[in-house]
Amino acid sequence: MLVVDDDPTIAEAVAVRLRAEGFIVRIATDGPAAVAACRADDPHLVVLDLMLPGFDGLEVCRRIQADRPVPVLMLTARADETDMLVGLGVGADDYLIKPFSMRELVARVHALLRRTDRVSQQPASAPVVVLGDVQLDLAERRVRRHAVEVHLTRTEFDLLAYLAARPRAAVAREVLLAELWGWGDVASSRTVDSHIKALRRKLGSELIRTVQGVGYALE
Repeated sequence: MLVVDDDPTIAEAVAVRLRAEGFIVRIATDGPAAVAACRADDPHLVVLDLMLPGFDGLEVCRRIQADRPVPVLMLTARADETDMLVGLGVGADDYLIKPFSMRELVARVHALLRRTDRVSQQPASAPVVVLGDVQLDLAERRVRRHAVEVHLTRTEFDLLAYLAARPRAAVAREVLLAELWGWGDVASSRTVDSHIKALRRKLGSELIRTVQGVGYALE
């Protein structure tokens, strides 16, 4: 596992907590070092700060995802929704806003790793789901719109597949958090909202309907 933060105190605190959970953890403190560490070690997960010297966490995420898919938990000191959407768009699976509790960070890390394990165990014979002009290939984990492939992050794909398995059914945000993120804290529902906005931007605003006071439904 790789922890990337330019604040040595935060980086070491996160690393110590994750090592206490049994993980082998390496630390990087700038963008170039983070990319180099990913290429050298192939970590199972990256905890990545947004603001870094050299180049920022968004560029780190772009580069490491171009090499191979890896779960990324992004850390940001800013609650700006645009930053979150950009982070999710370049391949981050989840994010935490500073300051955060170590308990919450550990829960998010375990949830991401569980989801990665579920994906690796998916049957090769999974079907292709047609959603209007969108095709969802569950076996290959590919999405096409108007026959043109659309890049989705790991979490975006899992969220779309979950809703596609329940067409037109309203699914509560807290259910999505529990099922996909493994995290039952309703206060974190902005995570779901941000991923839904990213899906709408990529696949069309009409695909997923907001159910007021509840959550979302796939049309």
